[in-house]
Amino acid sequence: MIVVVQYDLFGEVKQKLEKRAEARETAAASPKPVVTRRRQRAFLGSPDALAHSIAENVTSGWFSHHGGGRMGIPLGTVATLTLLREPLIADWLLTLEPAQLPQFFKEVWAVQWLSRPDLVEAARPLHDWIEEEPDEYQLRAVQAVVHTSIHTGLLDLTAHDDPYHRSQADVLSPLLTGLRHKSDKKHRGEYHTPPSASDLMARVLIDSDTHVPGMTIREPALGSGGMFRSAAQTLRDRGLNPHDVRWFGNDIDRLSTACAAVNAIVWDLGPKVAIWCGNSLASPDGGLAKALTHRAAVIHHRNSVVEQAQFEHKARRMLDAFDRLLEGAPA
Repeated sequence: MIVVVQYDLFGEVKQKLEKRAEARETAAASPKPVVTRRRQRAFLGSPDALAHSIAENVTSGWFSHHGGGRMGIPLGTVATLTLLREPLIADWLLTLEPAQLPQFFKEVWAVQWLSRPDLVEAARPLHDWIEEEPDEYQLRAVQAVVHTSIHTGLLDLTAHDDPYHRSQADVLSPLLTGLRHKSDKKHRGEYHTPPSASDLMARVLIDSDTHVPGMTIREPALGSGGMFRSAAQTLRDRGLNPHDVRWFGNDIDRLSTACAAVNAIVWDLGPKVAIWCGNSLASPDGGLAKALTHRAAVIHHRNSVVEQAQFEHKARRMLDAFDRLLEGAPA
């Protein structure tokens, strides 16, 4: 379902800047909190090992703070952090109180919606909880996940400007499977392909003679997108651009496709991506045609909202100019 959004985009940005300026003035006049600064470092060992370490620590932190059984909240918290591209923001994040986190998360997703509304819509299970006013216990568990992720080294892995470096591992895959109960995984048949296996398959399928423009990579059992990551990295190793490829992927599990949608942004797969929740055995195309139609509608909706905001901004500027002319006119 497409949610109709109506707001003054530019006015909202101005209000946020004013609020942040007021917050800085208030903070300057108040006693500064004691902050344990994150030790910035280049991680040692393999990226996959770090991803599993992050998943284990986040899972432990979430349950030890009694966050509850809704997996989308800890998954969405980590997913939000993977969308950040400034490692130095970590120290500031550590100063935020639990009640301040939802608003920050909303701003992160709003920025992503402007550029990739289709993928943000597919990732809805990871951020819809933010609008539901989480209770105090959940927010404290969310704060624990933020602190644990930062201290374990999440931003060292995902905050690079270069997509090649932030695509070295799938952080969300081990977290998704770690949070899910063993019986649930068995019932769903959810077993993600190990990165070493997907990397090998990608190197076999994509060689130096591969013609990328117009090429389609289709994954009918997408999971969190591990095969896409391996293919994108192999393309880059071959001097090819993932933006020239069409990426079509679906999975029967909505949380998995939500994670894959976030990963598509993190790994910079490009503009030709369609990810959806659907059963590949239920229709001849696995729901591809319906997914492409929905994707086009979501992008059209984004364009309409942005055009409306731009029109309103221009109209206000014209009215302001007209008012100034009237003020200077003789009585």
